[in-house]
Amino acid sequence: MRIAILDMYDNHANEGMRCIWQAIQLVEQTEGLTFVADVFNVRANNHVPDLSYDAYISTGGPGSPLPSDEAWEAPYFAFIDALFTHNQTQEQKKHLFLICHSFQLVSRHFNLGTLSKRKSTSFGIFPVHSTCGDLTEPLFEGLPNPFYAVDSRDYQLTEPNDEAFEAMGAKLLCLEKIRPHVNLERAIMAIRFSDEVFGTQFHPEADDEGMLRYFLQDEKRRQIIDNYSQAKYDEMVAYLRDPDKIALTEAVILPTFLRTALVAQTPSVLETA
Repeated sequence: MRIAILDMYDNHANEGMRCIWQAIQLVEQTEGLTFVADVFNVRANNHVPDLSYDAYISTGGPGSPLPSDEAWEAPYFAFIDALFTHNQTQEQKKHLFLICHSFQLVSRHFNLGTLSKRKSTSFGIFPVHSTCGDLTEPLFEGLPNPFYAVDSRDYQLTEPNDEAFEAMGAKLLCLEKIRPHVNLERAIMAIRFSDEVFGTQFHPEADDEGMLRYFLQDEKRRQIIDNYSQAKYDEMVAYLRDPDKIALTEAVILPTFLRTALVAQTPSVLETA
């Protein structure tokens, strides 16, 4: 299987790319296969893949997902439209996973809700709740309800556009943590855009060990405590050490997407590997 990673980090330092490579390597190891994976630096180099790949992962990233005149936007959305058109007209489908910034961009492109800047940054490890009471989505199989995910957002998608969801056959799957004391719309945290296209407004690729190493660094620890609180820092470290929280989410969602795409391309591969 050939995989294209659409790097949306605009040359900013990040943990996301390492985690995505880790998910790919995990599936390679567990299935005894080798994937071909190429990286396309979308925002910095205005570089998007063609439709010759089998699966695509479009990453999170910094900055605003609101409309702009940046040169990369038109080619990026042209790629998104081409992939959806391909899947509607061709027998061999292309699978796409959208993470956080990419999720917000594509949701805005299809007018699936209201995209706006948050009053304050959402940063931490929070529960994510199914909208239908149980986790019937195949990519969530094995997760509790709610499950826990890494959230890092200055922007948010809220107020789902029911008509747009119905028109494209999309399904709203999850909302952010329940906040009965806050009179604000809860953010949309996961959408199945189509049978082949899936996205989350959280970071399913985030790993507990790598993030724990990162947060235990003195500079990062001080930054979190200064910006959020000692209690928030202690909670995040505890969640990262809990195998039923981030470690479980990381092990389920993105690897299951990759296995699903693999089976769709070569149905007999996993049976004979």
